[in-house]
Amino acid sequence: MDIANFQLFARYNTWATKRLTECLDQISDEDFHKDNGLFFKSIFGTLNHLLLGEHILWFSRFSLGYSPKIALDSIIEKDRYVLTQTLVQKSFHWQAYLQHLDPVLLGQAFHYQSSTGQQISVPFGATLLHVFNHATHHRGQITAALTSMGYDCPELDMIYMLLEQTKYDLAE
Repeated sequence: MDIANFQLFARYNTWATKRLTECLDQISDEDFHKDNGLFFKSIFGTLNHLLLGEHILWFSRFSLGYSPKIALDSIIEKDRYVLTQTLVQKSFHWQAYLQHLDPVLLGQAFHYQSSTGQQISVPFGATLLHVFNHATHHRGQITAALTSMGYDCPELDMIYMLLEQTKYDLAE
């Protein structure tokens, strides 16, 4: 994959995060915090995991070369509105990071320390792809929880972003 593909994933990540968080404004606090059987129990817990994983752990590892030691189920932000806005705002950091990333790095090894302190060495490009795939996975869990509770969910397939960006009229 070339850098343009990663830039596409970063734009998609921002677009999908924004659409999902806008949808979350419609749900009650009770449903936002309800244990829906998700890996991080609730929508609230899953969003906190996304903030922690995508931005506190992975962004720090990629952009700063620093690996915080923190539990993956930590609650980073208690206020639901600050949480959702922070996820959207921080998603733009990936776009900025990728604008200046040397494409040669994509084919090299990526070294970091796990949250438990283990030294890890993995392919740089595949690990960066993991960050965006991880976010897609958890957004899917959240939309499934919303649907099971009877809420409408936005369409988050990348094709809808691409159609929106090209201003394709879906009614045609």
